[in-house]
Amino acid sequence: MTGVIPTDEAGYSRMRPGAAVRPGHPAGWTTRRWLVAGACAALVVLTALAVTGAWVFARSTEISNRLVDRSTPALVSSVQLEQSLTDQETGVRGYGLTGQQSFLAPYTNGLTTQASSTARLRVLLADDKTALADLQRLLDRAQTWQQRFARPVAASPGGAPIALATERADEAKHDFDAVRAASGHLQQTLQNARDQARSDLQGARDFRDLIFSVIALVILVMTGLVFAGLRRGVTLPLGQLSDDVRRVAEGHFDHHVSSFGPADLRSLAQDVESMRERLVAELAFSDAARAQLDDQATDLRRSNAELEQFAYVASHDLQEPLRKVASFCQLLQRRYGDQLDDRAGQYIEYAVDGANRMQTLINDLLAFSRVGRLHSDTSTVDLEQLFGRTVDALSMVVEESGAEVTHDPLPVVTGDATQLGMLLQNLVSNAIKFRSPERPVRVRVSVERQGELWSFAIADNGIGIAPEFAEKVFVIFQRLHTRDAYPGNGIGLALCKKIVEFHGGTITIDPDHRPGTRFTFTLPGPAAAPVEPAAEAVVR
Repeated sequence: MTGVIPTDEAGYSRMRPGAAVRPGHPAGWTTRRWLVAGACAALVVLTALAVTGAWVFARSTEISNRLVDRSTPALVSSVQLEQSLTDQETGVRGYGLTGQQSFLAPYTNGLTTQASSTARLRVLLADDKTALADLQRLLDRAQTWQQRFARPVAASPGGAPIALATERADEAKHDFDAVRAASGHLQQTLQNARDQARSDLQGARDFRDLIFSVIALVILVMTGLVFAGLRRGVTLPLGQLSDDVRRVAEGHFDHHVSSFGPADLRSLAQDVESMRERLVAELAFSDAARAQLDDQATDLRRSNAELEQFAYVASHDLQEPLRKVASFCQLLQRRYGDQLDDRAGQYIEYAVDGANRMQTLINDLLAFSRVGRLHSDTSTVDLEQLFGRTVDALSMVVEESGAEVTHDPLPVVTGDATQLGMLLQNLVSNAIKFRSPERPVRVRVSVERQGELWSFAIADNGIGIAPEFAEKVFVIFQRLHTRDAYPGNGIGLALCKKIVEFHGGTITIDPDHRPGTRFTFTLPGPAAAPVEPAAEAVVR
């Protein structure tokens, strides 16, 4: 399952994150495609139902308008028309029997009502040819009755019963019965149309209720299908993938991540499975590397123990013969000095000087090896106080050289006070030691904040360091001058670099500083806010 991981010469994996071969995309519809298809299908169904519902509403509205605006008003107008004809018949008949003009008032009003009702009916029945034919039949028969009886009787002079009315009474009755029959036939036609409209309206309402029930049922079914589809196509695959990932996250790295569902979720599951296989391979490599590191740590502890033994031997056993050589050479010079010539005395001085320089070299090597090993406890260090003690320790050198040492208010940093004291003492003493005979010694210590670090600079106006030696001076035992010109073992700046790097900083030489040398280095600040700086201090 894991395979072999390519490694470089040091044994580390060369596989970059994301460099694993990704499996091809599974065939099939993705979640987005399923959702788009489902949404389109639902939109088509809902559109069809909406169009059907709109048609049902339009039909119901049309039938209701026909019933309210045409059928019912037409039936009412037909009744009014019949009543106007009845009023005419009553008025004419009363006038014919009595000859009194007052009986003609219903006749006259009936004519007016007949005209208005007829006009209204013609408008309302414009689209109903059958009803118009019945109306025309009624009007024709009314016209016949009016011509034969009503108008002649109404035109006769009054004051006494009208003889024409008595003569044509039977004929008038026959003609008006025909009018009544035609009116009844018209009203029956209009009543049938009204009943049909009411029946159509009720049918439209029933169909509307059916359509709305179907719409509600379809929405419920579609909702159920959406939930079922989301559960089967999205929720269940994501839940299974989440369970598999959780098991892998809990440490079951041999658990296989299954994949099912839409194509994009299967692709995601396969990517997670590839990542799991990559993690398994990386963990196997990490276990092997950890075992190797454990072995190296064991070797390192053994090496440190041997180094401690070497340091003890160097600080005691190796220096004891040197002290003995120097002591006996000096004793030989004092006791037999008058018996030795000048060359013998010079040889003895060489031997003593060599023994002393060997002791100094051993002490310097011990100090260099102890950086980060013996003094490794870090705490907050007030550099203002530490720099004061350092300058006090160098007071004799400062006084002899006439140096002026100035500094900015120094902050509180995090580190080892002993090592930081060695750092400051080496840099300041070097600035004084490598002074120029042409000008007074000036040493300046400046500081500024750079994010989480403090940046320090120690500048002097001495002889300076050529740019091509900017890196060489930090190498142990590297000297740019002879011991006769400037004493020392060439270990001071190497010690400074090791101290700064142990504290997580860097130290460099500013190549643009003239005249003299300017060392810059960084140190970490404390977790708390820095203290407010005091006034600038000057030491002479």
